[in-house]
Amino acid sequence: MTTHVTNFSASTARYGGLPPVRRTGNLTGAVIAVALHIIAVVALLQYEPVRSALTNAVPLMVSLITPPVEKPTVLPKPLPVKPKMEKIKPVEPPPVLTAAAEAPTPYVAPPPPPVPVPVEIVAPPAPPAPPAPPVRVIPPNFNADYLKNPPPVYPTIAKRQGQQGRVMLRVLVNTAGAADRVELRNSSGHGLLDSAALEAVKQWRFVPARQGDQPIAAWVLVPITFTLES
Repeated sequence: MTTHVTNFSASTARYGGLPPVRRTGNLTGAVIAVALHIIAVVALLQYEPVRSALTNAVPLMVSLITPPVEKPTVLPKPLPVKPKMEKIKPVEPPPVLTAAAEAPTPYVAPPPPPVPVPVEIVAPPAPPAPPAPPVRVIPPNFNADYLKNPPPVYPTIAKRQGQQGRVMLRVLVNTAGAADRVELRNSSGHGLLDSAALEAVKQWRFVPARQGDQPIAAWVLVPITFTLES
């Protein structure tokens, strides 16, 4: 073991250390020398006895020279300056102005806008149709010759007493030409004459009233005269 260390030391002493640059003055030669040293070291490390000797060798104590530490320049401490104490005058607070609180004005919501009412457009009514011209009504007839209505009988007592006068009767004639109703419109002033006229006219036949081509029921006035001059 000692032999290997001695040989390693001798080899190191022989190959170690680069020649100073100042001696050779050739930078290229220095680089070549460093490369040769590196190759030699790598070759020695590939050798098993040398690698084992390096592993078991006593560690060498290397003393590093530390550069001198410069002492910092110590500046003298400045003398403390006593602060000047100024008296601070108390600040008087501003006067507080108090005002009477006003009652809040009530908020009145504006009325909603009026809702537009839809206007219904009404068409003007159509003008009424012109009325049909009235159809002329022909009243009943009792004077036709073919009717053969007998005159009323003159009462004998009325003749003896000299009663005369004119009786006006109101007769409702139906569509068949018969007298439905006979009423006394104006009296002659004598009951016997009025009764004789009523009984006679109730039996009469009439030509019914007509409106256009249609027969209708209608009223008619029938005068009866009683006179003793004949």
